[in-house]
Amino acid sequence: MLFDTIIKSVDVFDGTGAQSYMADIAIRHDRIEQIGQLGEAQAKQVINGQGLAIAPGFIDVHTHDDTNVIRFPECLPKISQGVTTVIVGNCGISASPVVLAGDPPDPMNLLGSQQDFKYPTFATYAKAVEEAKPAVNVAALVGHTALRNNVMDDLQRTATDEEITQMRAALDQAMSEGALGLSSGLAYASAKQANADEVMRLAQILGEHGGIYTTHMRTEFEEIIAAMEEAFETGQFAKVPVVISHLKCAGAGNWGRTVEVLDLMDKVSQHQDVSCDCYPYSASSSTLDLKQVTEDFDIFITWSESHPEHAGKVLKQIAQEMDLPIMEAAKALQPAGAVYHCMDENDVKRVLKYKLTMVGSDGLPNDPHPHPRLWGTFPKVLGHYCREEKLFPLAEAIHKMTGMSAKRYNLQGRGEIRVGAFADLVLFNPNTIKDTATFENPISMAKGIESVFVNGELSYFEGNVSENRNGKFIYRR
Repeated sequence: MLFDTIIKSVDVFDGTGAQSYMADIAIRHDRIEQIGQLGEAQAKQVINGQGLAIAPGFIDVHTHDDTNVIRFPECLPKISQGVTTVIVGNCGISASPVVLAGDPPDPMNLLGSQQDFKYPTFATYAKAVEEAKPAVNVAALVGHTALRNNVMDDLQRTATDEEITQMRAALDQAMSEGALGLSSGLAYASAKQANADEVMRLAQILGEHGGIYTTHMRTEFEEIIAAMEEAFETGQFAKVPVVISHLKCAGAGNWGRTVEVLDLMDKVSQHQDVSCDCYPYSASSSTLDLKQVTEDFDIFITWSESHPEHAGKVLKQIAQEMDLPIMEAAKALQPAGAVYHCMDENDVKRVLKYKLTMVGSDGLPNDPHPHPRLWGTFPKVLGHYCREEKLFPLAEAIHKMTGMSAKRYNLQGRGEIRVGAFADLVLFNPNTIKDTATFENPISMAKGIESVFVNGELSYFEGNVSENRNGKFIYRR
């Protein structure tokens, strides 16, 4: 029998969290066909895996790559980290189902400009992804803010019964067409006025389809416990799993409170299906939000439409140059993007290590000076937190970015190395894997990623994306 590829003598981390083992792996078409000592077996290509580790392709559960997988299908920031699947549509913002009358409202503008939103149904979006043939697989959530924007003339209020009925119908259609679930971004002005009842009534639709609810909660600052309780109540009401997006304790007054936050997760998880994702950095990034403007920590401005000359500076410095109080300077810069150095490193470690935490980058691919998480998240977990800080064993770190994520989002046949699974694989050097993206120079490829296979095809090798891109759109089964 002739295989397409055999990877010989490699240290196999299967994605389940189990101890690694040495084996050969044979791939045929898009699947793993044999694992073991394959001796004299023949293949079109044979790769020597000695001294290297192999893991399931990493699953980035929290991305904003919605329009980028179509516009820039090489997906270099992702595949160069070993990511083989991205989940789009997070934080209440998604590329579909969307019809825009004008410019996209904040924060939908993070996904692109008006001409990038051309998918009135979920099915049209899925088809566009399939036609673009991105280098990575794509699965998608539907954003609550996107649904609101389709039916409401003013996002600064709660939806009416009629509007909620229209949103429920659109969500029901998207779920029928293969969406994974619903995401919300209740911290943003465009969804803040949505009350718990509005969100619960939408989440009800998910229960009928076996979907999932993910949320960028109402706040990650002082009132975080109340915000978590609202999220859990929504899941309980709709009888669906809940994922807290990028769990963190933001704001200097909140530092250290992850002990209390994870204690609540523990209690709730005993009777409800809840989990979270996080990125391995103590700074967040989004549009410039006046509610987060403070002198307590540095706020780095990544772009500004009204004052582009101030991009690449810290807000305090800009305020001095403009001779304005910090809040007035922030208002003058809008619309703008920002990186907020708002977290404590010990909190980041505590959440990352937590048993129910998956890894997601939350990278913003359209930011001209993106947060380094866009290019560095997965190698940073494996190199810095695992190898250098010894926060957890390598098998556990890999489980948090593969098997746990695939199970959570029901991505069947992904996230594990076993016979019959899809051959999404990353071959890397555990001794040298390292993120190189920094806050100063964020656009920089990771070191130590040797080869990446997507659905059986060698898709990334020696720093290049292969011409035969092989990503698929993954519909909710």
